[in-house]
Amino acid sequence: MTQQSVEPKTSPEGAGPGSRVPAGRSWLDRYFHISERGSTVARELRGGVTTFMAMAYILLLNPLILGGEDVNGNLLSQPGLITATAFAAAATTLLMGFVGKVPLALAAGLSVSGVLASQVAPNMTWPQAMGMCVIYGVVICLLVVTGLREMIMNAIPLALKHGITMGIGLFIALIGLYKAGFVHKGEATPVTLGPAGELAGWPVLIFCVTLLLIFMLQARNIPGAILIGIVVGTLVAIVINAIVDIDPKKWSSGPPELEGSAVSTPDFSLFGNVEFGGWGDVGVMTVGMIVFTLVLAGFFDAMATIIGVGTEAKLADDKGRMPGLSKALFIDGAGGVIGGVASGSGQTVFVESATGVGEGARTGLASAVTGLFFAACLFFTPLTAIVPTEVASAALVVIGAMMMQNARHVDWGDRSVAIPVFLTVVLMPFTYTITTGVAAGVIAYSAIKLAQGRAREVGAFMWGLTVIFIVFFALNPIESWLGVH
Repeated sequence: MTQQSVEPKTSPEGAGPGSRVPAGRSWLDRYFHISERGSTVARELRGGVTTFMAMAYILLLNPLILGGEDVNGNLLSQPGLITATAFAAAATTLLMGFVGKVPLALAAGLSVSGVLASQVAPNMTWPQAMGMCVIYGVVICLLVVTGLREMIMNAIPLALKHGITMGIGLFIALIGLYKAGFVHKGEATPVTLGPAGELAGWPVLIFCVTLLLIFMLQARNIPGAILIGIVVGTLVAIVINAIVDIDPKKWSSGPPELEGSAVSTPDFSLFGNVEFGGWGDVGVMTVGMIVFTLVLAGFFDAMATIIGVGTEAKLADDKGRMPGLSKALFIDGAGGVIGGVASGSGQTVFVESATGVGEGARTGLASAVTGLFFAACLFFTPLTAIVPTEVASAALVVIGAMMMQNARHVDWGDRSVAIPVFLTVVLMPFTYTITTGVAAGVIAYSAIKLAQGRAREVGAFMWGLTVIFIVFFALNPIESWLGVH
């Protein structure tokens, strides 16, 4: 067939404009610019499937983090949380595919879910917590539209960004260790190994085996290591539970057994449970800090991930500009709104999108494929529910370890950097709040720069944050002084 020069394209190897694009392309090719970006439909399909396999673990981990009781003691529906997680991931990823037209997949951000579970839900009803999630999503969208998102990203020191990521990683790892029963609340000490200084029971042993297996697979650079580890760990749990007389109460989420059919109707019981207002018992300052914390939790990784994956896909130039960047950033912010309405937590771009790019994905068609797989999972909630909490918790610890890799980017010899990063990292898990770690890091950074006579390096925005966080720490005495309850 004769080829004509229709539009410039980038070859698979990244050759610049000037390559030939075949005439008579299909509507799919034209809509997603597949040929222009040097890809094929087959590559996009393969990339979409690979990305889904790499991030499917979120269907297990997000309900695990969000699961439990709200402030009124209402037990959240586990099938409802799984449905919400799958629906929100499907909706936002399909939106990214068809509108953003880039190979980026979204799902519930574990850092956002951690904030919702540890700081928001214990103080509010679940609908109010999801209302906060929607508000944070709207704030992110406004920051994108006004151009402030990039300005804020540039204002916060890079070292603190790495510190926040590491702190959230330790925080997530602690959640996994605790939910697996590896660590417990101690009587003589704050925490202990197991319930009495030693591990007890088959379930926690399965956690250990799953954790080691995932680490070993990662060390061998096996694609989809987390998902493979979860599947194998679940199969081991099913076999052991069948041949060993294990007390069902020993399993955190019940024994790994399939009850009834593997296929079911999606449980949308939590969908649309959103409430704005009614925060009188919490206080205006606390509400403001919660929104700010949610924005922080979902803010930092997204832009770096989008640019990083875009660069890997040879879509971004040396200044980080890429096709559909503003749309991608806006959709990432809209993920907070979609996730809040679905009761599935705020959605954000996943770095696992890079696995699909590694398989050749270059366009939004790959994201559309990933989104369709998430949509299909809506009907397989019973299969997802088989996975024991102990097995899923192992993946949380692994992700925490992966987030700690940012430590290599920190100049530990510079005290103006090392001390704020240290406080940020350790105070998140030690206080069980992400806000405290961020606040301590910001204040320490500004104070040390001031002591060094380098106050101008802090910048106006960071000084403003410092004042806000000082008020945050002094909120109780200030309220007492003002007679506010």
